[in-house]
Amino acid sequence: MNDKLEPPSRSHRLILPLGMRVLIRVIKEEERTETGLYLPDGAKEAQDEALYGQIIEVARDKPTADDIGENVSGVPNGAMVLFRKESGVRVPWDDALRLLDVKDILATVEEISDEEAH
Repeated sequence: MNDKLEPPSRSHRLILPLGMRVLIRVIKEEERTETGLYLPDGAKEAQDEALYGQIIEVARDKPTADDIGENVSGVPNGAMVLFRKESGVRVPWDDALRLLDVKDILATVEEISDEEAH
């Protein structure tokens, strides 16, 4: 019998969305008003109807050992999106992650510079 305690092994969780779903990392906007006042935690989100996030994983067809599979979600991996704050399922171990049906994405967002906008 070994009397030494082994440290617990560290593991990582890989989430692979199934069906027409994507995994989104919610991006928190700066919680300050235009006049410079800081809002308390959750105050801004309570007023917002939609959240902003980045797609970090998409549903894929049959992955193989050589290939991760083709994106079947219809939304590009890495895209910035808007979605209703009530949509999706929060990932229990990370509040910033949400598993979302593609149909619940309201829009993709592209950030452009002021020069490109005019």
